[in-house]
Amino acid sequence: MIAFVAASAALILVPGPNLILIVTRAAAQGRRAGLATAAGVESATVVHIGVAVSGVAELVTRSPTAFLVLKYAGAAYLLFLGVRALRAGPFLPEAGLAPPVRAGRAYLEGAAVNLLNPKVTLFFLAFLPQFVSPSAGDPRERMWLLGAVFLGLGALFDVGYACAGAAVSRWLRRRPAALARQNRAVGSVYLVLGALAALPTGL
Repeated sequence: MIAFVAASAALILVPGPNLILIVTRAAAQGRRAGLATAAGVESATVVHIGVAVSGVAELVTRSPTAFLVLKYAGAAYLLFLGVRALRAGPFLPEAGLAPPVRAGRAYLEGAAVNLLNPKVTLFFLAFLPQFVSPSAGDPRERMWLLGAVFLGLGALFDVGYACAGAAVSRWLRRRPAALARQNRAVGSVYLVLGALAALPTGL
């Protein structure tokens, strides 16, 4: 379990689409939106773990077509987020805030970005069994336990990312010139992520 926790923490700390989404959402909309996005990401993680434990992910592994459909759907969604951010225009300097986003929408966007990344499911399919012994009882129960530990670590880190993004938001509110450029920066990040995800090697 100690080895699993250490490996999980190291993997969670590697920057990826989920981390970028949570931090940029919190920076643009505040801590509440960042936390809602993090909740969506972790809800989708439960789905990935369930798929891995049930063995359905093996079908995705054996079907290049299914993998490509999910891969490019995720890339398209990241590109969509980037284009929408670029078209939104600059934040309002006089208000010092980005246009408000409902927590429900932030939650759904976090869940969608995570769900549409097939490598997350494939990761759990490959990662969890490495810490399961066939002689230790029902392997499914063990995998669910490990998945719960990973989920708890992920939630802890994601809350930290959301709070960090909110701190950046407060810094930006005191700098209208930076606020005017933030949507362009966020949109560019999403476009780059979407383009990288569409490459054969992926993110």
